Amino acid sequence: MWNMRKAVWAAGVMALAACQQVKVPSYDGEMLWFQNMANDSKTGIAIEDSTATLKIVREELKQLTIADSVIVRLAEDQQLGNEGFEIKAEGRIASITAQTETGLLYGAYAVLRDQKSNGKQIVSRRETPAYDLRMLNHWDNLDGTVERGYAGKSIWHWDGDSINEADRKRYELYAKANASIGINATVINNVNASPEMLSEDILKRVAEIADILRPYGIKTFLSVNFSSPIKLAGTVDADPLRAEVRSWWKDKADEIYGMIPDFGGFLVKANSEGLPGPLDYGRTHVDGANMLAEALAPHNGVVLWRAFVYSPTDADRAKQAYLEFQPYDGQFADNVIIQIKNGPIDFQPREPFSPLFGALKKTQMAAELQITQEYTGASNHLCYLATMWAETLEDDTYRDGEGSTIAKLTTSKAANVKKSAIAGVANIGDDSNWCGHPMAQANWYAFGRMAWNTSITPDSIAEEWIRQTMPAVPLHAENTLKDMMMESREAVVDYMMPLGLHHIFAWGHHYGPEPWCDIPGAREDWMPRYYHKADSAGLGSDRSPSGSNATAQYNEPLASQFADINTCPEKYILWFHHVDWNHRMQSGQTLWNELCLHYDKGMAMTGHFVASWRRIKPYVDGRLWSDVNKKLEIQRDDARWWHDACLLYFQTFSGEPIAQKTIYSLDNMMDFHINITNYECAPKGYRGE
Repeated sequence: MWNMRKAVWAAGVMALAACQQVKVPSYDGEMLWFQNMANDSKTGIAIEDSTATLKIVREELKQLTIADSVIVRLAEDQQLGNEGFEIKAEGRIASITAQTETGLLYGAYAVLRDQKSNGKQIVSRRETPAYDLRMLNHWDNLDGTVERGYAGKSIWHWDGDSINEADRKRYELYAKANASIGINATVINNVNASPEMLSEDILKRVAEIADILRPYGIKTFLSVNFSSPIKLAGTVDADPLRAEVRSWWKDKADEIYGMIPDFGGFLVKANSEGLPGPLDYGRTHVDGANMLAEALAPHNGVVLWRAFVYSPTDADRAKQAYLEFQPYDGQFADNVIIQIKNGPIDFQPREPFSPLFGALKKTQMAAELQITQEYTGASNHLCYLATMWAETLEDDTYRDGEGSTIAKLTTSKAANVKKSAIAGVANIGDDSNWCGHPMAQANWYAFGRMAWNTSITPDSIAEEWIRQTMPAVPLHAENTLKDMMMESREAVVDYMMPLGLHHIFAWGHHYGPEPWCDIPGAREDWMPRYYHKADSAGLGSDRSPSGSNATAQYNEPLASQFADINTCPEKYILWFHHVDWNHRMQSGQTLWNELCLHYDKGMAMTGHFVASWRRIKPYVDGRLWSDVNKKLEIQRDDARWWHDACLLYFQTFSGEPIAQKTIYSLDNMMDFHINITNYECAPKGYRGE
């Protein structure tokens, strides 16, 4: 793809040379994809703006310049549901119709998106969202920290008698950004929840936040700690089958809904990574989830119960979610949704999909995706995640035969689904540009757009985002940036963990490589060697029938395909197989040489990103260009770090030469990591946790 652009590069450079000056629109990172919106519209707007939401609709449409008049009206149309809209355009006359005010708001943002990203004309269409709940999951703590956050501290502030004006404006912009891309729910606190989130004082602040978000169609949810009744009410235990405990949760739900009438419900992480849960009392996930569901049901609330569970056990960690939840299929209450990470381990740069998606036939499921870049370079690396999410949603589980994609099984049209949901772990903080890396804003944007429409392609979303964030860039510069975005996730996979390698990150943070990590006394499944299994014979985890037999958790024909080293897709080969160093890959190369080539390719791509960004410098706001350029240089250096560290370490087992690039010594790489752990010599821009 890069070679295909050479002629365009040359044309762009020549055009630049012929110009005396290139006019570049200014950029304000806080304004996200609302850069340089019109303020001189003369469009006539016909709307009854009698409510807070309709007033927002009017204010937003004042930026519309591609229509002479627009009619906004509520009308009965059952097919549009509660959030859908219809847009009709004839020349410069347009109308937006919906059954609800929220539907009108989404329609207003759709025509404004047309204005910037669709040839500056309004497109007639009818749209309804793919999921009922399109949620952000904030991992924010009451002390202002953000777990796996790389964009400053939490935007939610809990001190003071009420929300101050600066915070109110920030929350309104947050709500606007979410509504503009169709996000309609937010969990404002960490899944590693403090019981104090349900205390009266905190709930008063939650109610204030909910009041600000409500006009934008956003429901507020809370993560809850399963032991909350012990901490807040002094109950003997949190046994979900004890009457006192059940009564406490019912009373607490009543209290919350008395303060927040449209409260969405609870997100729960239980019996995972040391958090309390029903298993502590000899109960099951069904017992715990259904108890909370019972408390929320009178208020139409929802329980999202996370399937991210693993504990010290002999069972392969990749198998544990399936083992804990599949036996209870069909036993969860109607207002319980099992929230499943896209892969069976933990948001790795590439994983096969979680087999649980193909195993639960009578249980509502939500895909949990990670917008924050915990394992993909934090706020330093360009990694456009829409390509990863499309890969997940398009994966065929074969649960009900061919065509049983994850999107098909989880969206509103899926059988046995009363309430559909999709969740994204937020990448938002109090940094001036919200996400730490200006390009990381595209992942927030892409999540919302894909949650609304699972069929929209990552390249279309990238194009939309570029045109709204960097308006007026010439087409060749837009194509360059889109190419960078579309190539970026695969580059990250190549320079970090290609061919199915996974979880070889450094101890204490998930930023850099440490495949040699060996912490005395630490759990085996927290060590990289648990996953890469490198030895003199080969590399990779044997999850075939001769190993942990994790392949058996997949439906046929996938189980057989993954189990056979000759038919397993090579992008997953080291995930499912311990592969001989001399195994011949599809390219004809040995595994060792193929591994080297992937690391080389990933490292080289980061150099292409730096060079490409420099070529479009004349068309980008200077401050934005400088910020992104610094990040791309860090990413290029980090890719070299990953390349050298991993190949030098794995070479100690393969015994084969590394012929492709000049590299540092293994001692240098290991010392570099030790310094990072002690925060003495961290790579530029690295944020310690």
